[in-house]
Amino acid sequence: MMPYTSCCIISLFTRQAGCASLGEGALVLGSTSRPCQLVALLKREWQMERAFQTALWLLQPEVVFILGDVFDEGKWSSSQAWADDVERFQTMFRHPAHVQLRVVAGNHDVGFHYQMNTYKIKRFEKVFNPERLFSWKGINFVLVNSVAMEGDGCDICSGAEAELLEISQQLNCSQEQEHHPGRCGDRGPLPASAPVLLQHFPLYRRSDAHCSGEDAAPPAERGIPFQERYDVLSREASRKLLWWLRPRLVLSGHTHHACEVLHGAGVLEVSVPSFSWRNRNDPSFIMGSFTPTDYVLAKCPMPREDTVLTTYCGAAACLVVLTLVHVRLLASPLHVGWNLLRKFKTT
Repeated sequence: MMPYTSCCIISLFTRQAGCASLGEGALVLGSTSRPCQLVALLKREWQMERAFQTALWLLQPEVVFILGDVFDEGKWSSSQAWADDVERFQTMFRHPAHVQLRVVAGNHDVGFHYQMNTYKIKRFEKVFNPERLFSWKGINFVLVNSVAMEGDGCDICSGAEAELLEISQQLNCSQEQEHHPGRCGDRGPLPASAPVLLQHFPLYRRSDAHCSGEDAAPPAERGIPFQERYDVLSREASRKLLWWLRPRLVLSGHTHHACEVLHGAGVLEVSVPSFSWRNRNDPSFIMGSFTPTDYVLAKCPMPREDTVLTTYCGAAACLVVLTLVHVRLLASPLHVGWNLLRKFKTT
């Protein structure tokens, strides 16, 4: 039997401070001045923590991938705010030692291209494993810093592209090793498996016009054209990634909505919807099972925010009524019904 790996893939976007928005997935509270904001933030952090911990317990994945935007204000956080956010994240997304947690950088973690710098990149990589090529049980996963795929020749961008070219050579070498032994030289060969590509920004597509499903973008938004290097990667960067890495599957986040797109010679890209109530009433994540030659993906919906709130409000109303009845400030419905019945019988 061919070995397989079970993976939980989450499109994350977290943290709120002041009036800042919470994004795809998890985490952290900064200072907020109004109680309503604090209540909303704690509610959504509670939702994400409980959803993640329940998914770990129920599905028991071997690997968890988070597709960026772990911190909403990571792009401008002070050192102390960053440390506080990291501590909060590690509490909410705690996991057993045997579970691999891999995170890619998003624009809210290190900033868009014009905001990011070496300090922010290194700060992020100090917390989250910077390894770009991750092989597990014969399966290759490539984690791309898509924020650095600007293509303008900046130092960070050039370094990111050079790293991906090196990975491309390693992958090509591993696939040719069977026919050309020793071609990899001193480097240990990788599993001869086409990689799974994980990144924050989706590959280039014009819009979400062809996306469908309950968790796709609202119909009114689907036809809005995407802006290259802001909503999606540029055409050029997308072509490079597909050509260099020859992935069999691409998993991305950023848009907060679900979508499936075929690129090039039938390479499937799945945009994973938001994990947070802040962005969707119906958050979800992807559970995947992978072998070196195949994969199966299943979407895992989480409780809807309106359903949970309605349930709690209904339970609270019932509790209030029972309390009032107990302290005799409100007549028992059974007592009222019994009196009406007696009155009806005597007439």
